[in-house]
Amino acid sequence: MYRLLFRLVLSRFDPETAHHLAFVVIRMLGWPVLRTLARALTRPDGSLAVRTLGLEFPSPFGLAAGFDKEALGIPGLGALGFGHVEVGTITARPQPGNPKPRLFRL
Repeated sequence: MYRLLFRLVLSRFDPETAHHLAFVVIRMLGWPVLRTLARALTRPDGSLAVRTLGLEFPSPFGLAAGFDKEALGIPGLGALGFGHVEVGTITARPQPGNPKPRLFRL
């Protein structure tokens, strides 16, 4: 499914625009009905569960800080089967990002 989506849609945009479009979809996955559907389709296999430092994670695969700097997509990211989602630090005043171009395709 990802290859088809990439070939038909995302590859037609520059990387930063494609990232923003994908993030819109991720935010939509946070809506209750779509979140239920996404969780059903991306639920990690129970054999992937990890217990460490007194915490249990449904999967060893997580999303590191930096992807969602403003913590706007937490429900949608949580529905995608990650074992954990790290939001990072939210600052009192917005900070400028790195100069463009920031994203590249290999």
